[in-house]
Amino acid sequence: MTLPHKVSSLTWRIIIPYFEFYWSRILEHSGYIDGQFVKGEGAEFAVESPSDESIVDTVASVSAAQVDAAIAAARRAFDDGSWSGLSMKERGEAMTRFGEAMRAREGTLRDLAVKEAGCPIASPVMFAQVDGPLRMTDEIIGMALKMPEIEDNPLPLHERVTPYFVVQSIKRWSPVGVVSAISAYNVPLFTAFWKVIPALMTGNTVILRPNPLTPLSSMVFAEAAEEAGLPPGVFNLLIENGIEGGQKISTDPAVDLVSFTGSCDVGVKVAQQAAPTLKRLVLELGGKSAQIVLPDRVDAAPFLGQMVCGSHAGQGCVLGTRIFVPEENKAEVLEKMGEMASALKIGPASDPATQLGPVISAGQRARCESFTKAAVDAGGKVVAGGKRPDHMDKGFYYEATILDLPDNSNPAAQEEIFGPVVGVIGYRDLDHAVEMANDSRFGLSGHVHGADKVKALEVAKRIRSGAVNVNAAMSSSYASGGGIKMSGIGRERGIEGLREFQIQTTMNIGG
Repeated sequence: MTLPHKVSSLTWRIIIPYFEFYWSRILEHSGYIDGQFVKGEGAEFAVESPSDESIVDTVASVSAAQVDAAIAAARRAFDDGSWSGLSMKERGEAMTRFGEAMRAREGTLRDLAVKEAGCPIASPVMFAQVDGPLRMTDEIIGMALKMPEIEDNPLPLHERVTPYFVVQSIKRWSPVGVVSAISAYNVPLFTAFWKVIPALMTGNTVILRPNPLTPLSSMVFAEAAEEAGLPPGVFNLLIENGIEGGQKISTDPAVDLVSFTGSCDVGVKVAQQAAPTLKRLVLELGGKSAQIVLPDRVDAAPFLGQMVCGSHAGQGCVLGTRIFVPEENKAEVLEKMGEMASALKIGPASDPATQLGPVISAGQRARCESFTKAAVDAGGKVVAGGKRPDHMDKGFYYEATILDLPDNSNPAAQEEIFGPVVGVIGYRDLDHAVEMANDSRFGLSGHVHGADKVKALEVAKRIRSGAVNVNAAMSSSYASGGGIKMSGIGRERGIEGLREFQIQTTMNIGG
């Protein structure tokens, strides 16, 4: 649903007081600990709008003592069995109420996606920001209810029945325990959602720590927990500006699993922090996904640059920012791709006409500038964009940038930029294309485009990545995703994503 362009004065008299009330609650509360909304005891910090650098709101960080209180509450709530001891059906009833409470706040969530995350209101990415998560709660509940709690181990008959005993061996699935959920800024609701909802549904208690750049939407989870009647301590929320709380919930022995979405560098630190207590990890990290365009589908190549840049200003870890095309077609593709990328309308996220909104911060814009320069210094050329738009004096904007890269060793082909910057590289043959696609420390996603579907699938099977898309892409509750190499550990979504929040116990029962 898109917000209406025109509303009556009566409607505004209803809407405006509601949002003013909501913002006042955000200002007043910085967390939700042990079933209570709390005001942060730490220093205040501002949440900035990427579109115009205005202050969306000011919140206070939680203190170290409040972080400790949240961990203690989550540990107690798990151990006392008030949530983990319920049946999946009973938890499903509570989580259905949770989902209803979230859906009742759709307008607030859409408004926050525009204001704090800078996602254009009319962008297709708004599906991931709001629509998808609100729909997927019931899908997760349905999947979890169908997952067996007990499964048979396939022992051969001679091990099941011996002269001395008859034995049955089973796998029993149960909750992991206390889960720390650390979400990302680009799609804050979505990245938190795929930690919080599966973890709760499978019987764990949760401590959510959102990214400081986009913390406001996370309060919706706390309000939903309150309305759904979750026992105190089952869901806890910590908003902070620094990293101390995130470090604490990654190191404390009372935490059993850390689920993190973010950069590779921070993911490595999270893994190091979790290592001394051997916590379980689910890490969805960076990507530098390849798009291989087969010779019979070169006509589609120019659209790919526009698509990546126009997808939340290129701020997506699965976006295919390396585009491989046949060498003989490269010049033509670059010319058309540059024209299409330059046609994207740049503007504030609140404007329904905007196709390319801002990146999240001044620092991220500077990163785009730095890698564009590094690409040129290493022999690349700027075909389109490559700078801040001249007419935008406020906001963190960067033009849709198409780079002609001489080879896959260029810095812009090897590092995740996380902005509207795409590199185009020529290949001699498909073996060369696959070799370059796999020549990366990342392995989160990949794309193959080809009219010959059999040939395209053959190429796709050779790409080393946690997900590969052939002439299509999707985000579904039922299909898991995850990275290999430096792109992460574990899976999110699907049955595999739910099982990440459970432990498997082998039980051998004889008689």
